[in-house]
Amino acid sequence: MNTKQQRITTDLNDFPHKRKLPTKSERLRLFGSVEPMHGNKPVRKEQMHDLQNTHNDFLFALEGVGIGNLHYPLVVQSLLAPEQMTVNACFQLTTSLPSTARGINMSRLTEQLEQARRRGLSDRLQELCALTADLANAMNQQHSQLHVTYDWFYEQAAPMTALTGLNSAKVGLHIAYHDHADRSTTIDHREQRSFDIQASLQVQVTTLCPCSKEISEYSAHNQRGYVEFTITPIHNLPYDWKEQLLEAATSNASSLPYPVLKRPDEKHVTEQAYENPRFVEDMLRLTAADLYEKDWVQSFVIRCRNEESIHQHDAVGTVSYRRPDAMNNRNQQ
Repeated sequence: MNTKQQRITTDLNDFPHKRKLPTKSERLRLFGSVEPMHGNKPVRKEQMHDLQNTHNDFLFALEGVGIGNLHYPLVVQSLLAPEQMTVNACFQLTTSLPSTARGINMSRLTEQLEQARRRGLSDRLQELCALTADLANAMNQQHSQLHVTYDWFYEQAAPMTALTGLNSAKVGLHIAYHDHADRSTTIDHREQRSFDIQASLQVQVTTLCPCSKEISEYSAHNQRGYVEFTITPIHNLPYDWKEQLLEAATSNASSLPYPVLKRPDEKHVTEQAYENPRFVEDMLRLTAADLYEKDWVQSFVIRCRNEESIHQHDAVGTVSYRRPDAMNNRNQQ
């Protein structure tokens, strides 16, 4: 330590003993704090003008208005260990707004989310649909939307030593609620309420290039790949929808990324990838075949992206499918 550094350290250590600090309020004023201003506007809620509740002809009805990028706890349920985990989820909550209303009371949206959290809100579809309907009812609107994204953590065992750690996949759920009942009556027409549901899952995989394996005397380049599913169910999502999509991605890849690998595991993973080469085109077609065979899937879009290890670019691809009778089906809750 040089002399200058030693002097600075000594000064800082001695400072509290050499000087009495100003009081907390004096320090705040020293750095710019001022006394509260006393204006003429009311401070009681019942005396305040509710500007957003103004009614007039405001030109256009809005399909959705509300709050986004709201991070809130969410309990994730899983058939894989750990079976339950609380994660940081990102919510977007919106409702419709007629042309006769100026705005919505956005605090009611967070109030509904907080009430659901206190009841133990999880990522199960029934609970999220109930929350989406509560948003519309709290706002006295006929339509509402909930979009949430979060990380799903699950245990992944090494292939030979069985040592475990946590892998993760990115989950997204979009729920739109529609109340088609005549609001001029007091009759509860539950059959006139419906939900549109869309789910997504992004999974990391390993792919080994078939072309590289074919032309090289030894070895072949591989890369980390991403498979993203976007699913519209015929009715509701099955309880194990996350696990089914995870299986569709991992069972068709060259290999997987693992949280813990020892030498016997690394040998197995390397050789497994060599035995199962996959183009990005192969991943798209193989995973599409798995989803095509699932009778609960109404339509799907699959996107694959490989982070190429011998190029500066990625390899990307997309495939989509919709059942011919899909237009005749609606998601009911």
